Amino acid sequence: MIKFNESHANLKENINDYQSEVSKVHKMIHEKTGAGNDYLGWVDWADNYDKEEFDRILKVAEKVKDKAEVLLVCGIGGSYLGARAAIEMIQGLYPKNDTEVIFIGNTFSSTYMVQVLDYIKDKSAVLNVISKSGTTTETALAFRILKQAFEAKYGKEECKERIIVTTDREKGTLKPLADKEGYEKFVIPDDIGGRYSVITPVGLLPMAIMGIDIKAVMKGLKQAYDDLNTDDLDKNHAYRYAVARRILQNEGYDVEMLITYDSHMTLVAEWWKQLFGESEGKEEKGILPTSANFSTDLHSLGQFIQEGKKVLFETVVTVEKPYLDMEFPYDEVNSDGMNYLSGKSLDWVNKMAFEGTLEAHEVTGGVPNLIINLEDTSAYTFGYMCQFFFMACAMTCYMIDINPFNQPGVEVYKKNMFRLLGKN
Repeated sequence: MIKFNESHANLKENINDYQSEVSKVHKMIHEKTGAGNDYLGWVDWADNYDKEEFDRILKVAEKVKDKAEVLLVCGIGGSYLGARAAIEMIQGLYPKNDTEVIFIGNTFSSTYMVQVLDYIKDKSAVLNVISKSGTTTETALAFRILKQAFEAKYGKEECKERIIVTTDREKGTLKPLADKEGYEKFVIPDDIGGRYSVITPVGLLPMAIMGIDIKAVMKGLKQAYDDLNTDDLDKNHAYRYAVARRILQNEGYDVEMLITYDSHMTLVAEWWKQLFGESEGKEEKGILPTSANFSTDLHSLGQFIQEGKKVLFETVVTVEKPYLDMEFPYDEVNSDGMNYLSGKSLDWVNKMAFEGTLEAHEVTGGVPNLIINLEDTSAYTFGYMCQFFFMACAMTCYMIDINPFNQPGVEVYKKNMFRLLGKN
């Protein structure tokens, strides 16, 4: 489902020379002996996920589809990025669903909150609040406002059918609230951190409500688990990607720009940025993850990439079979001079833009390029892609002796913000 190609990166080292180190890390990952090993539940999640809870997700999703014109997903970071990335990748930006999804609880913007409240006031809405602790400030702030708005509109009894909580099994503030109010509850596993949680109810419930085949997601995840359960660098493309990243950083490239060529893949890049940025950026180590969507961003960033300081390499995610396609039309007048494209598919044009850009950046610009090719943007491929990036991220972090699963640095801004807000 995923092919990796490092031939356009002009690596100064051979990936296979890292086989011994990769074998050691692979053993650490699968035997769960490395730093942060209590958060390695995602590794074999494809085999060990809660099948009863999964079936309940499917049942609740069907109920919500009948009830909701709007699904509000209230969460931040891993509690919304994965679900949003999945929905947009699989269904495009304008899906033909009866239910519309809005993501909230991921910002302090007053304008956004007020506009969302106004937008849903005459619509039938269901709210899924997602937080392990229940105290993440952005999410908790939005949830209080939305809970009060829902109770005022529907009454507390009806809210039992309209508010769904995804949280810790035992701890935190949301679990006792859900028990008290009678809300439907789903569990965030103890051994899977937020940025790895899209394959749990955190991501699966919003996906299912939006009509995505989550059984296919899990099948893709399982196939990737089976395919990537090897330390052989000739067979494990996720590990080859991880090693290529390390080699490029050794060469002085401290910035990685993930490139997509479809607008509906933009949130995949946002999800990827959290996964790698929060996992790898510690102890003054790591590669800075950035992203761009081509050809759009070639008209803003292309000049720097081509001729600016050589600080970055590109990892390009290409898609073999587009979700949708059409032919470019013929025009008899041809005043725009575009008839040379008539009869050609738009996806073919997009692929030629990729080929031309790759040649420009690699050959003329001297910018290393790694290529990750997806077969399509289906639910199955999304599940496969998650395991691919999870494995690559764990490998690349352990190779520089970093715990991939904690995020101590993000606590600093929170402490400063609480002090300024006057929180005791």
